[in-house]
Amino acid sequence: MPEPELRADARRNVEKLKAAAVEVFREKGLHAPLAEITERAGVSKGTVYHRFGSREGLIDAVMPDLAVSALGEVAERALACEDAWEGFAGYVEDVSRIQACDPALNDVISRRYAAEQLAVVCRVTEEREREIIARAQEAGALRADFTREDMIFVFWSNAMLVRHTASTAPDAWRRSIGFLLDGLRADAAHPLATDPLTRTQVDNVMRRLGESGPL
Repeated sequence: MPEPELRADARRNVEKLKAAAVEVFREKGLHAPLAEITERAGVSKGTVYHRFGSREGLIDAVMPDLAVSALGEVAERALACEDAWEGFAGYVEDVSRIQACDPALNDVISRRYAAEQLAVVCRVTEEREREIIARAQEAGALRADFTREDMIFVFWSNAMLVRHTASTAPDAWRRSIGFLLDGLRADAAHPLATDPLTRTQVDNVMRRLGESGPL
């Protein structure tokens, strides 16, 4: 049976809560106190659990569209770039910039919360990133042993960097990414000491990182 339609006042409360969640998450990240969100929305804390069930439910209600828009745009730009290396490097720089500018999207990109709809967004993003990587490798510009699983840890490492340098050196990520991109060029490649992680290993690591709480 379809769910009963919300009363007008209840709908207004839900919309106020979602709007406040977007504001607070983008200011402070997805771990922001729910009490701050409900206070800004002018609703009771119980409204979150009554309407969304959990923090993850609230995240899923407000973040997927933002993530699809932001990440989709930079992926399209990368794939449209005539030079495959410039497309790849531009994508890494653009995503890193998003991480530095938007704490909520930084948490999405680094898989800080395992919300169901965000997981779908991440899977779609994964396929675009594979295309971007393959295109640069086929052009002979990107080292052949770089994998999409390696890309996950590029952005996870950048997530840690931008979180801890935001107040003292907000552009520090640019230097780090610059060094990284130079090292990923095919003509700079040397044999590595270990194989890339498998998808299962990456999923296990990211799950444990999420369970460990804010870093």
